[in-house]
Amino acid sequence: MTNAPRVLLVGYNGADNTGAEARVVAAIKDVRAVMGPEAEITVPTLNVEKTRRYIEETANVRLVHIPLVYFLVMRKLVREHDLILLVEGSVYMDSWSSLFLWYFLWATRLARTYHKPCLAYAVDVGSASLANQGHIRREANKTDLIVTRTHAAAETLNRWGLTAPMEVTADLAVGFPVDADDQDVLSREWPAAGGGVVGVAMVDFYRFPVVIRPWGRRADRYSWPAYFAHTPEQHASSQALTVGYVAMIDRLWAEHHRPVALICMEELDEALARRVQGSVRYPEQTRIFSARVHTASEMTSVLHGLDLLITARYHGSVLALAGLRPQIAFGHDLRLKTLYQELGLYPDYFIDAHTDDRFKSLDRIVDRLLWQPAAQVERLRLGYKDQLTRGRRNRELLREFVSDHGWGASRWAA
Repeated sequence: MTNAPRVLLVGYNGADNTGAEARVVAAIKDVRAVMGPEAEITVPTLNVEKTRRYIEETANVRLVHIPLVYFLVMRKLVREHDLILLVEGSVYMDSWSSLFLWYFLWATRLARTYHKPCLAYAVDVGSASLANQGHIRREANKTDLIVTRTHAAAETLNRWGLTAPMEVTADLAVGFPVDADDQDVLSREWPAAGGGVVGVAMVDFYRFPVVIRPWGRRADRYSWPAYFAHTPEQHASSQALTVGYVAMIDRLWAEHHRPVALICMEELDEALARRVQGSVRYPEQTRIFSARVHTASEMTSVLHGLDLLITARYHGSVLALAGLRPQIAFGHDLRLKTLYQELGLYPDYFIDAHTDDRFKSLDRIVDRLLWQPAAQVERLRLGYKDQLTRGRRNRELLREFVSDHGWGASRWAA
């Protein structure tokens, strides 16, 4: 071991994803608080230039490009470091791609191979095929400590047969701060809206999963050799999703006179947002706010400035909590559902995005919250308070973990 500990933060970086950005920034702060400024931190990323927007490279912070075929590069990185932290939220699931699941499992396996302590840091669980459940059971059990961000995630891992040590906290991005220069981004960048803005954080979940192919349509390319599995049936479902969003947004203006912020928590969401904006009756009453051009601090400021948030993105909900703005989940997987259960918002403010009457149900809840915005505030306040309390445990657990593995509190920052 070198004099300064070398920490590898294994996440989903370089993809212009607000949630991933907020999490890795929070993780770096936690490592600094626990292990001191001397700790050498490495962040693997799909795109170094994009990651430099929110992580400054210094003598002790290094960005390393990692290809989608990551096996050899990850082996080298794990071997070079003393501590491995899995800092992405969507770890134990294959709904986005088995490729991403195997990335985290491969890092875990290598950590055990090279006798490096490995901590899954406030992660989540989602749907996984039976085969991938077996992979998770075999490889994730090699983790020294798994910290999940919901009780339901821990229960699912136990049900899948995991016996690794486990704790439950909350997401790393809970309470993510807005920088002083980023206050009131929504009103500054869209003064013509005049307030009363409804935000829609959308995702075209019918484009997933991402799969490995030697070739494919340019329109379906994620980053070679990874392509979206966009079958004709999925394409038709994407079109139906677009039509539903367009009708909802037209109604928000016609019946409630509400401008709509189209919030792209990841650059990938822009394609759907632009299709919707190009089809609504009054496109001038919409505006796109994207993680491609806005930092996590700026996007959080936008979320805090809304009158109402409708979100299909997990971190849309999490980052909006501090603003205590009414919100509705348009849930397409387990993550928002389990979060809403813990916030006390399920089932009253949760819509299953796969049901036939999803937009009719959404319209009813939207009407109720726009007419009675205070109806949800107490639940939000209590839920956010609980999440903050649980979120503080992340740093405490990290401190205990590194102390147990040879970095005592007397040696590093308190």
